[in-house]
Amino acid sequence: MALWVIAGLAFLVAAVALASTRRLRRRLDAMTQSYWELRYDYTRLRSQVSRLDPDQVDEAASVEVPPAAAATVSFVPLSSIKKKP
Repeated sequence: MALWVIAGLAFLVAAVALASTRRLRRRLDAMTQSYWELRYDYTRLRSQVSRLDPDQVDEAASVEVPPAAAATVSFVPLSSIKKKP
């Protein structure tokens, strides 16, 4: 009898996990759709702005961005960090 109870609980847990996974998948699909719509709108608006004021785009392109500074952190082996007894 105890095995049937355990099997029933396992089935119930699996059903809840499946429902949760489906719900998360729907949310992920909705977020992905929103992301691509936002990207599309951003690109469309950026092209509209560039058509309205083409001089601003030329000025933005002419501004040079300084290169990123080199990383000052180098590789540290774990053996040097280990505590010595």
